[in-house]
Amino acid sequence: MGKSREEKINDYIQQDPFAQFLGAEVEVLGPGHSRATLTVNDDMVNFHGITHGGVIFSLGDIAFAAASNSYGQTAVALNVGINFLNATKSGDRLIAEAIEHSQSGPMALYDISIKNDRTGQIVAKSQDLVYRKKEWFVPNNEVN
Repeated sequence: MGKSREEKINDYIQQDPFAQFLGAEVEVLGPGHSRATLTVNDDMVNFHGITHGGVIFSLGDIAFAAASNSYGQTAVALNVGINFLNATKSGDRLIAEAIEHSQSGPMALYDISIKNDRTGQIVAKSQDLVYRKKEWFVPNNEVN
């Protein structure tokens, strides 16, 4: 028996080369939802010795991409607004959770929270807007 549609979507999303390069993992994936993790290493800190904002942004973007593409339909970011709230350092494990907040036509709004697993503190919050193209990377037989 072949793989389910959900397994095919998950397999596709797990092939993200940039996530693999960073060592980030999408650990939870469901319709409009994902959770991604990353352990900060010494190469991911800035000249102050704290996690580079680009790393935090990237982890949130990985979670956002996974959640917004979780339906098997190609989705691309239109806008991302992020607020950095607490610093982290090498060795900290970050958890980014993306949740679909609303959907209207081809656009959907996502809330992303990035937390420090060690302290429980919120490291960053973002609100992201996605556009879903009229193409499917895993076809949905119920959609024309």
